[in-house]
Amino acid sequence: MRLSNSRRAGRLAAVAVAAACVFSVVSCSSDDGGSNGSAADSSGAKASGEAIKVGLFNPSKGPATQPGVTTGKQAAVDYINNQIGGINGRPIEIVDCGIDQTAPESTVSCANQFVEAGVVAAIDGFNAESAAAVPILTAAKIPLVGQIPFSTITGASPANRVYFGPPPAAFLVGFMQQLKAEGKTSLTLANADLPQAHQVFDGLMKPLGAQLGIDVKSVYYPPTGPNFTQLASQLAEGNPAAAGLMTSPNDNVCTKLAQSLRSVKYEGTMFMAACTDFIDTLGAQAVGAQTYSPFWQPPALDATPAEVKGNLETAQKFIDDQNGTAGFYAYGTFSILADFATTVGNAKLTEYTGPSVLRTLKAIKDYQSFIGPKLTCGKTTTPNCTTEMLLFNVVGDKKTEPATGGFITPLPAALQRIPGAY
Repeated sequence: MRLSNSRRAGRLAAVAVAAACVFSVVSCSSDDGGSNGSAADSSGAKASGEAIKVGLFNPSKGPATQPGVTTGKQAAVDYINNQIGGINGRPIEIVDCGIDQTAPESTVSCANQFVEAGVVAAIDGFNAESAAAVPILTAAKIPLVGQIPFSTITGASPANRVYFGPPPAAFLVGFMQQLKAEGKTSLTLANADLPQAHQVFDGLMKPLGAQLGIDVKSVYYPPTGPNFTQLASQLAEGNPAAAGLMTSPNDNVCTKLAQSLRSVKYEGTMFMAACTDFIDTLGAQAVGAQTYSPFWQPPALDATPAEVKGNLETAQKFIDDQNGTAGFYAYGTFSILADFATTVGNAKLTEYTGPSVLRTLKAIKDYQSFIGPKLTCGKTTTPNCTTEMLLFNVVGDKKTEPATGGFITPLPAALQRIPGAY
C-alpha cells in the first residue's frame, strides 16, 4: 500500500531518532566555574565583569541520566572563563537545570526558570523532550541552541533555534549509504521496544534499505534493558553483514552488547551507535566495529585534521581534568558551549539579549566549528547548520579512523523527505 505524501511526511517526521526516554525531575542551579582545579594554562585569558547567563537543559535526573553532559559543561565553563577570556571578555554563567526525559513537565519547569533567570540562550543538552520548552522560550525570545535535536518536533522547524550538528536522520542515511558502498547487503539493529524505535525502523530504515538493496531487520528489547546474551544471539542470527545499535541510552549498553556479540562469536561488523567506552574496555576485540559522531573524538585523534586536532586535544585536557564521565555527551556538550562562546564573542555585541544572540547564530557562515565540520547556519528549512557526519572504524587497540577519510554527506534526496532535516 502506498502512503499519501501527507501521511508519509507525518510518518517520517517522527522517525529522525529513536532516543530512549530517559532522565529526571527538576533542579536548577547556577554554575560559574568548573571543578576546584583548572586545566587552563598560565597564558590563558581570564574573563571578568558581569556574567552572561545561559541556561542548560541537563538530563541529570531520573531513571537513566547522562552524566557526561555535566562533565562537558564544567569543562567548557573552565575553558571559556579561564582560557579564552569568556564571551568578549565577560564570563559565562550556566543556569544548570536538571530535566527528566520521561516527564516533559520537568522541561517546562526549567524553561520557566530560564525566563525568570534572564538567560540569553538555552542549551539543549540532548533532551528528547525539548519541544515542551519551545513555546515558552519563543514567547520570551530566548533561542534554543544545541548539537543534535533529539526531539523530532524541535528539529522540524528552524524558528528560534540553532543546532551546530546534523539532524538525527543524517546518521541513519549516512550509515546506510556507506554500508552499501562497502558491499554489505544485510543489517540487523536493536533498540528499546518503544513507539519511536518502531517508527524509525518501519518509516525510514526499511524503506531506505530497500532503496539501497540492503536487507534490514530489527530486534527489540524491553525498555527496562536487555538480556545481553539473548540480544546478541538474536542479532547474530543469520550472520548479517552488520549488527548492533543505532542509538544507545548510555555507553554501558554498548559495552555489554559488544562483549556479548563477541562471546556468541559474531564476526560481522558491530555497529555501536555513538559510543566510545567499549573501545577502551574491549581493546583489540573491538577492532572492526563502527561508530558514528557529528564531531571528532579522542580515539580518532591521529586521523583528526590539523584545523581541529589542537581543539580536540584541548577539550580532552579540560574534560579529563574534571575526573567525571567522558564520552560522547561530554565532548558534545563541551563543543556546543565552545562554539556558542566563540561565535557570540566574535560578534562583539554591545548588548547580550536573546534576539541579538539568535541573530548572531543565524548569521554564522563557513565557520570552522570547534571539533566538527565547517558550519553555515540560518537556513529557512532546517535548524541544523550542517548535514555532515562521521562514521568511524575501530582499527586498533583504542584507535579509530573515519571510514571515508573524513565527513560523509548524506544523500540530500533522502533527507528532503523528512521535515527539518535539509
